[in-house]
Amino acid sequence: MRPRKRPVHLRRRPVRPRRWPLRPRKWPVRWRLAAASAGLTLAILVLFGGVIGRVATERVRSDFDREVSESAQTLASELHVVNGATGSYLVPGPAVDDIATVNDATVRIFSATGSLVKQSPNAARLGPLRLGVTATNGMTFATAPITDAAGSVVGYVQYGRSDAHVNSTIGRLWLLIAAGVLVGTVLAILAGATIARRAMQPISSLTAAARQIADTGDPSQHMPEPDADDEVGELAGTLEKMLRSLDAARTEREAAMKRQREFVADASHELRTPLTSILANLELLQASLDDPAQSEEHTIIDSALRSSNRMSRLVADLLLLARADAGRIGARTGCDLAEVAGNAAVEVAPTIGDRELLIENDRPLRLEGNPDELHRLILNLLDNAVRHTPPSSTIELRLRAEGGDAIVEVADDGPGIPAELRSEVFDRFVRGEGPADTAIGGGSGLGLAIVRAVALSHGGSAEVTESERGGALFRIRLPMSGAGQGTARTLDRL
Repeated sequence: MRPRKRPVHLRRRPVRPRRWPLRPRKWPVRWRLAAASAGLTLAILVLFGGVIGRVATERVRSDFDREVSESAQTLASELHVVNGATGSYLVPGPAVDDIATVNDATVRIFSATGSLVKQSPNAARLGPLRLGVTATNGMTFATAPITDAAGSVVGYVQYGRSDAHVNSTIGRLWLLIAAGVLVGTVLAILAGATIARRAMQPISSLTAAARQIADTGDPSQHMPEPDADDEVGELAGTLEKMLRSLDAARTEREAAMKRQREFVADASHELRTPLTSILANLELLQASLDDPAQSEEHTIIDSALRSSNRMSRLVADLLLLARADAGRIGARTGCDLAEVAGNAAVEVAPTIGDRELLIENDRPLRLEGNPDELHRLILNLLDNAVRHTPPSSTIELRLRAEGGDAIVEVADDGPGIPAELRSEVFDRFVRGEGPADTAIGGGSGLGLAIVRAVALSHGGSAEVTESERGGALFRIRLPMSGAGQGTARTLDRL
């Protein structure tokens, strides 16, 4: 058996539509208006020029034909041909050579029988005798009969002239018409562009004002008022009404959001007092038990204490975020960011387990800020690194000065954060759960949101990227109020 041939599948390259860079639909409106005006003017001028040129051409040729015919008839009335027994001869009259020389014409005289009697020097062949005006071989000639006194035809005269002069005149006429059409079109383009520019100037003003409002996001600005009460003026009035509606809606929305933020801040602040009282009472109740280790009440109290502590932390987080949203900036004072970071590292040290925490700082970093909020910022970053890295990981806390800013970096060698999720980690209530998470009970999803809120309230920024070891790297940039004195680099291990 012959082996079967495998079918060959040919892939056809898809035919892409050809893109023309100068599509009229892509032109600005003023260009399209000018092009439409110029195109309409060109069509009118071409039509008008064609009609005028055709009429003028026919008139010139008609005048030329009439002139040739009249010359032939005049010449026939002055010539006399005698037909004798021995042949025909011309009676002396006007000199044929002189007549032909005047207009560089050709004159041929025939007898009644059609035989040539006389012709001018270098006469052109004008064809057979045919009464009327005829054009051939670049010549226009007329044939007229020669009659005697009795009115009998005794001969014929052919009078012809070259068409070169007429054709030259007609050519100049068409050239003049074409030049007029071209000049008229160019003037129409310039006039159309000028008129379109002036007509579009109010719309350009509206566009510039709308662009400025879009860039600034401030609908309280006003649209320019056009001078004329036309369609553009109606558009400007409509846009102005829309802006006023948007401004009123924005003001109302901002007022509602401000009241909401203030309510959340006040409510969070008011919740701290009863929570503190509950925690104190639970701790006193726990201390009053006789045998805490074997008491069922002790287990219940421990659970209540854990829930209360968690609620207290959550309320504190909500209070900090609510104050940031409401613009309630905490008291600012001069502080050393390096010292604040060291205290935060000491606080988180008991929770790191088998992990290694490296603190790298080469100088004091003086800035104007709230020490408690900055402490919370660094503590949340370290707690996040501990929560999302496996045991035996290395966590680095690095502080340095760069271009007038204090840089705080927390890096680890854990699993890191996928690139598509890095823009969401600073959002509120975003919880990162994975195989490396070691915290019991999970977090509230507000730790990194607090980090960004504190950084922004201090005029800084927060970002996340990949560390040198493939883990997560959080970088906080805060403006410094002054440069501290340099100290030797220290490397602490906790």
